[in-house]
Amino acid sequence: MAIETIGVVGAGQMGNGIAHVMALSGYNVLLNDIDQGALDAATETIRHNLDRQVTRGKISEAERDETLARISTTLEIADLGTTDLVVEAATEDERVKEKIFASLLPHLKPETILTSNTSSISITRLASRTDRPEKFMGFHFMNPVPVMQLVELIRGIATDAETYDTCLAVVQSLGKTASPAEDFPAFIVNRILVPMINEAVYTLYEGVGSVQSIDQAMKLGANHPMGPFELADFIGLDTCLAIMNVLYDGLADTKYRPCPLLTKYVDAGWLGRKTGRGFYDYRGETPVPTR
Repeated sequence: MAIETIGVVGAGQMGNGIAHVMALSGYNVLLNDIDQGALDAATETIRHNLDRQVTRGKISEAERDETLARISTTLEIADLGTTDLVVEAATEDERVKEKIFASLLPHLKPETILTSNTSSISITRLASRTDRPEKFMGFHFMNPVPVMQLVELIRGIATDAETYDTCLAVVQSLGKTASPAEDFPAFIVNRILVPMINEAVYTLYEGVGSVQSIDQAMKLGANHPMGPFELADFIGLDTCLAIMNVLYDGLADTKYRPCPLLTKYVDAGWLGRKTGRGFYDYRGETPVPTR
């Protein structure tokens, strides 16, 4: 089917990035959130990021203005019922996602495709709680969405070929690359990436190195652009912990046991950049390691 209008649920870091790239590629986007402040902040973030693209010569001022004109916002999830494709980009909590889909279903067109930007949760299980498991799949963008080139496309057990092909065409229209993944916990990227971060936390927990020495070792010794603690703070420590718990519960292997120190940081509310403190303290002019 032809996709023209796209609904995005959740105006946070991922949701506003998805709205940005979709509108820039010519789709009409309706961005939904339960908080007007979040919608206002998302609109301002999108405007700021488009301005940066203009400054860097990646897009013209006219393209920026046309992109902003394609984005509308709403507090009413029922308004997304007229869209052709919905991308759920709410917090990484299965119960929250289920409630969103339940509230959305009565308003959808029969042909609307449902997708989730989940980074780890079972697509088959999420799809089974809807009235259209054959038209449901994982649409996992990487963060930050306007910059990162990869999108993981995850089929549930019931996802049909037309739905996959339609979502693949959307990814290609964005100028991004699709990586097909099977529906197993955390898919491809986070199945590999987040256990590496968890292992870095264990390395810190056991006193093998400090935050700074471990990050420096991986940047200079493995040529990673960011150290594991810098990356964890960027992703959000709550998201890292949620993914580790999905892996631990879903695969029943002790190698995926979340490090107690990661749990402690999350319990403290030190979630990374978004809260001002994580493995680094961001409240000053430069980030300072907290261990």
